[in-house]
Formats: sequence, C-alpha cells, structure tokens
Amino acid sequence: MTDKLSNRINNLPVSATLAMAAKARKLKENGVDIIGLSLGEPDFNTPDFIKKAAIQAIDDNYNSYTPVDGYGELKKSICNKFKRDNGLDYESNQVVVSTGAKQSIANAIQVLINPGDDVLLVAPYWVSYSAIVTLAEGNPIEIRSDISSDFKITPLQLENAITRRTKLVIINSPNNPSGSVYTEKEYLGLAKVLEKYPEIYILSDEIYEHINYGVPHFSFAKIPSMFDRTITVNGVAKAFAMTGWRIGYLGAPYWIAKACTKMQGQITSGANCIAQRATIAALEAPVSEIQYMIDEFKERRKLIIDLLNEIEGIKLNEPKGAFYVFPDVSSFFGKTIKGKKINNASEFAIFLLEEAHVATVTGEAFGSPNNIRISYAASKEKIKKAISRIKKAIKD
Repeated sequence: MTDKLSNRINNLPVSATLAMAAKARKLKENGVDIIGLSLGEPDFNTPDFIKKAAIQAIDDNYNSYTPVDGYGELKKSICNKFKRDNGLDYESNQVVVSTGAKQSIANAIQVLINPGDDVLLVAPYWVSYSAIVTLAEGNPIEIRSDISSDFKITPLQLENAITRRTKLVIINSPNNPSGSVYTEKEYLGLAKVLEKYPEIYILSDEIYEHINYGVPHFSFAKIPSMFDRTITVNGVAKAFAMTGWRIGYLGAPYWIAKACTKMQGQITSGANCIAQRATIAALEAPVSEIQYMIDEFKERRKLIIDLLNEIEGIKLNEPKGAFYVFPDVSSFFGKTIKGKKINNASEFAIFLLEEAHVATVTGEAFGSPNNIRISYAASKEKIKKAISRIKKAIKD
C-alpha cells in the first residue's frame, strides 16, 4: 500500500541507528543475547538533583500547555549557559526550546531551506541530517573525510563544495559518529572561507560539547563574523543522561528563532512542562556535577580502543569527544567470513549482529562507507564481552 502514501514519506529513509536497534530487539525477543552498541544513549541514570527538580515541578502543579518557544525561566537559563560555557551572548527572544535537539535541527532546516537549495554535510555526519534536508526538499551534499584526516575536512574542501545553490552548512563537534573535535584554529580556517559567502548560513550541532577529553570545546558562533549567520543547537540528552526527557534548544538570529517558533507552533507546540523545569536545574548546575560521567566515558574509550587494536584488520584513530569509536573496516570487504561474503560496511555490521550478536551501525548511513560506528555508552563489562565476541566472530 506504499503507493497510497506521499512521495515525501516514501522517499524518506529509515534512521539507520533505529533500524539496527529494531533488528537487535527482534533477535532479543527470540532469545538471542544481543549486546547493543548501536544507540547513542548513556547508560547512566539521570542525576538525582535533576529528578528532584522534576518531582518538585509535579508537586507545584506544572501541568498546562507551555509557551511554544519554552518557559521564560528556562530560556534565561539557556542564555546564561551560552554565556558561561560558550562565550555567546544570546537574548531570550533568540532561543527556542524544542522536543529534543532533533526537532531544533528540523525546525531550522525547514525555515531556511527552499526546494533545490544545497545543504553541505560535513561527513561523517549524524544520520538524520540528510533525511531532514531531503524532507525540506533540499539537496544534501556530502563533503567527505576519512580516518587519515581524523575525520575532519579542510578549508579547501569546503571552498570546492560551495556552489551558487549552497544555503546552509551543517557542522557537528564533538562529532557523531567519529568523536572528532574541531579546534578553534580549524574552525577559524573554515570561517575564513565562509566569510566570502555571506548568503550561506551555518548550523552548529553541539550536543556533545561537555563530553570531550582534552580538546576544549569551541562554538562556531563565537567567531564574530559568524555569529549572525549561525544557528547553535544543543540539548540535555547526552551530557546529562536525559535522552528520554526530550529537551533541545537553539540560539540563533532573532528572525530565524521567530520562524522556528512559528514552525513549531504548527507541529508540536511547546515541549513537555516537567522536562523543561528539570532542564532548568540541569543547566544552572556547574558542569562539575556531571564530570563523573565524562570521566567514566574516558575510561571506556581507552578500554574499547585497546581491545579493538588487538583485532587485525580494524583501523582506529583516537576520538577526542562523544562516546563512539568509528573504525575503518574496509580491509574485510571482499572477504568471506564464516561462509558469508562481506562486500561493504552494512554487510559487516549485519554480520556482527548475526554472528557476534553485537549491534553496531554501518558508516554508510553517516557518509563514511568504510566504517562502522560502535558506541561505548555501555558498561565496561559489556564492552569487554562485545569486543571479545567480535574478535572471535571474524577469526575465520
């Protein structure tokens, strides 16, 4: 019956991360012991001080519709956070609170992109960027990088990708899926190119900003020439272990923020009232309150890198942020393992799921066809067990 559906939905791909999670769940339901390393979801509980704020909000009878762009108190907290952590001066009318950073990204793309506009995706990129651009009838254009460049693009690559149709560039640091972190100097190099094209806007996804290991986070909008052209997107899902609370936000030029509020008013209206009150507590707390999670991720990063480096054929770099490794597995392409021919990263990921019972995600979905993404947002015990299974499975 797909012929009865709109072309819009028929042309929209299923999220690769969610598709792999669904396959893993189906195997689990059939009694298979699957270790899930496909989703980008911290395995920590939401910190108690945030939960207490939510309980207080319930007791205080926060149960009515919220303003479309978010509670004024929360927007003030977001402005203070932008100033404290990023050196950015946003006013409350430049901030929009949404149902997750994904909606913030979708709002911005919907209000900026016309049919036929080109949107440059700095690859590897989060899987949903391309789909959201397609939904807005824009053209997703990849600028590829690989492990040899630490999964970062150069100013020359950016320059060569720009055309008269380019409207938006989407950047993401710390990066999902590679974990790479752009330095201030590297971003300044990209900004120097963009200064020549004032009609191009930038969407900077900074959801992993606090999860970094030694390279200071730098916000693209902090570059003076870029501030009035940049939409800064963030949220509480990753750093505060609040994935299910679904609160994201953006800071942008007023006219873009106003348009995003208009868009959101016709789609979902305001975000959940209790989650918004809890987010105030999260953002007003010092970053030191969540340092224990970052420290644990850093230990897990070392563990998974050490274990994967023991497997011949897997090529790794050292990610400086987020909670993913993004190994190059192209050495396995064309080989037959356990009677199964591996032609690409997607088949390799399926092989790991079926033979090692470990769920990962193909790099093809992120614009990097030689790689797979492995999340280490899981316990050390699960990581050890998963990599042991992978090592055994590919040893033919």
